[in-house]
Amino acid sequence: MMDSLGIIESRSIAAGAVLADIMVKAANVTLIKAGTICSGRYMIHVAGDRESVVTSVSAAIDAGYALAGSYTISNISKQVLDALKRGVPVHGHGAIGVVECRTASSGIAAADKAVKRSTAQLARIVTGRGINGKSYFVMTGDVASVEESVTAARETLGKDLVEAVVIPSPDPSVINALVMRS
Repeated sequence: MMDSLGIIESRSIAAGAVLADIMVKAANVTLIKAGTICSGRYMIHVAGDRESVVTSVSAAIDAGYALAGSYTISNISKQVLDALKRGVPVHGHGAIGVVECRTASSGIAAADKAVKRSTAQLARIVTGRGINGKSYFVMTGDVASVEESVTAARETLGKDLVEAVVIPSPDPSVINALVMRS
């Protein structure tokens, strides 16, 4: 059963290619995504059962290459998977939260914690491309649930937090600007 997501963010593109190969050979995981992101980094996502994903991520860590981030997320939220794949339609809500993270991988882990903490909905995750290797995600919902999800993200990110804001009653044009796919 694919209930876990493993994330490796390599500081090198060449090393990232090697790490992706190491990861899929180390355990019975599915390579979901592998490719370059800004700042010459390489992001790898693998999915599978928890034990296999832990083994795969550990193999990448043990390979000795410089990493910007590594995560194993158990019981990954369907909202996070959907947002990574294609995004989610957004309709008028009482508030939006925007969380900006220092690395692409830390943003995915924080978004998962944020959606699990409250009833706020994840509208978009942007990882690495065109934003110098950083990431951000957008939450929507009532003010209290968005505040709760942003608090969860702050706690998860620690030093990887760039900024997190909650905007009550956002103008629809602001929502569209944040969640539009380019």
